[in-house]
Amino acid sequence: MTLSNTLYKKVAQEGLCKAFGIRLVTNPAVVQLAKNGGFDALFVDLEHSTLSVNDASQICTVALQIGITPFVRVPYQCGNGFVQRVLDGGAMGVVFPHIHNKRDAEAAVGISKYPPQGFRSMTGQLPVFGLEPTPAKRIIEETNAHASTVLLMIETKDSIENVDDIAAVDGVDVLLIGSNDLAIELGVPGQFQSTEFRTALEKVSQSCHKHRKIFGLAGIYDAPDIQNWALNTLGARFILAQQDSGLIASAGKKCADALSQIYKQ
Repeated sequence: MTLSNTLYKKVAQEGLCKAFGIRLVTNPAVVQLAKNGGFDALFVDLEHSTLSVNDASQICTVALQIGITPFVRVPYQCGNGFVQRVLDGGAMGVVFPHIHNKRDAEAAVGISKYPPQGFRSMTGQLPVFGLEPTPAKRIIEETNAHASTVLLMIETKDSIENVDDIAAVDGVDVLLIGSNDLAIELGVPGQFQSTEFRTALEKVSQSCHKHRKIFGLAGIYDAPDIQNWALNTLGARFILAQQDSGLIASAGKKCADALSQIYKQ
């Protein structure tokens, strides 16, 4: 089984990696719908949901089989053991929330990578290798290179102040804006067009370009003006486009409103 990470491929081709968020639907068939919809990656949310590690593993396993790259966001301060289980369950990368400083970034890289790059513990028959017995050397080399993406959420005042040090950490792949929490921390909740919020994003973008990291955006949906600015001006190459719950809610309302317009009482 050849490991293929669509995020890395898209960025290498100067493309955009579009992620589909899963926080509600546990049926792994949702992965096929995401693939059919043209998404490149999954953002399985264990921070703001009741999904279990087993749910995440089933979703990741299906994603691996059909060629859409699964990333999993873990809860804040969940511990190295939890991250280990998520990776062993089939995630090709982990989204770490509430990164504050260089030390947090180094810890995230450490648990995500096998030695000598990190300290992740070894086990056999991993989903990313189709559960086949695989030589340890191959597991280490291919997983460290292709199946242990480190995505750090920049969503606090501290993270903005320390963003250059965070971006400089070897092994970090993506600095991902957590838009809602960041705006709240900056004192402008929901005000994504504010000077405070835009200035913070510009600073993160600059550090990403300086240290050759991927700039990512999450938490802003159905806002083409901001998305256009982030993608085409700031150079974002990873975006959480929407989540299953949001898509169901918006499509459901649109359907009900249309029927109300059609029906003449």
